[in-house]
Amino acid sequence: MSTFESAAQPYGVPGHASAPPYPTASAPAPWPVTPAGDPQPSPPPAQPQYTQQPAAQSYPQQPAQQPPPAQQPERPPVAAAPARPVEDPLSLPAKPGTDADEDDPSTGPDGSIGPTGRPKRHIPEPAMLHTHGPAKVLAICNQKGGVGKTTSAINLGAALTEFGRRVLLVDFDPQGALSVGLGILPHQLDQTIYNVLIERAADLDDVVMRTTVEDLDLLPSNIDLSAAEVQLVAEVGREHALLRTLRPVIDKYDYILVDCQPSLGLLTVNALAAADGVLIPLECEYFSMRGAALLMDTIQKVQERLNPKLEITGILPTMFDPRTLHSREVMARVVERFGDIVFDTVINRTVRFPETTVAGEPITKWAPRSAGAKAYRALAREVIAR
Repeated sequence: MSTFESAAQPYGVPGHASAPPYPTASAPAPWPVTPAGDPQPSPPPAQPQYTQQPAAQSYPQQPAQQPPPAQQPERPPVAAAPARPVEDPLSLPAKPGTDADEDDPSTGPDGSIGPTGRPKRHIPEPAMLHTHGPAKVLAICNQKGGVGKTTSAINLGAALTEFGRRVLLVDFDPQGALSVGLGILPHQLDQTIYNVLIERAADLDDVVMRTTVEDLDLLPSNIDLSAAEVQLVAEVGREHALLRTLRPVIDKYDYILVDCQPSLGLLTVNALAAADGVLIPLECEYFSMRGAALLMDTIQKVQERLNPKLEITGILPTMFDPRTLHSREVMARVVERFGDIVFDTVINRTVRFPETTVAGEPITKWAPRSAGAKAYRALAREVIAR
């Protein structure tokens, strides 16, 4: 640079003779190199930090003077609403005596068209009895499970007592469902029908139990009965073991209802050999209808070989839902196939039946004005008439 150019530069500007020397510290490389050799973008430059100056102190403004509010009359204190009790979702009402009347389509006037699709037959009112016995033994039988055998045994027996009949319910199922449905815990029993069948010294009167329904007794059962089917195989006249067991009490009752297990084994054959009639609960469903044909073959064999007086008292349609086409089609096929042996009474689906199982009472006592109770009273009248 020439002397003229040097003199033209102001003081302190680089290049002037009076300017301080440049810093000798080396600046960092603008592009750091990674081990792979690829350049990476440099981080953004740091933003300058600014300090915020304190704001000028402001003074609160005085609110404008408002006119005083008008005096409101004081309201009386409102009483707090009583707290609602929290209900247990698993609990049942203590007494269902407040249930409203329910219309049952199976119990209409005589001559009207019922759920079976045919006119209802006239059923006379049963006459009251002055003496009891001998009993008519009815086996409630169907080898398909879940069709309403136990429910029908309990509620039909309770309905028969309302017409002055004395009834004995025989729990002939090792599951003990009939005993549980009447509020009895079968696993806590010391003596059941098993002891009467197998042990010669057991007395039937000591095993029969009273229930909460007047004139309705129970011959209970539990899992011990499953061993009886094996032990009876070697017995002479094994098919008539139940008949020998019930013979001492035939004259004490008007009806003996035997709740059979869902199979066609030796216990069911015993019930058919001891019975005067068979009541077949038939669920309005396709599989149950197919099972009825197999049951008819078994009944025919028992009639020919063991019990000539055995007859079919009737077929009871259960779990009928008139809203579904399948239920109506099955009902039509059952009536077409079996004819007049199908009862006019039809048991519809209702939530009342599971409630009675938990309560341990028949529906005629738990919900006496419900449609289920009316249906089983109508069934009792048909059974007495037949």
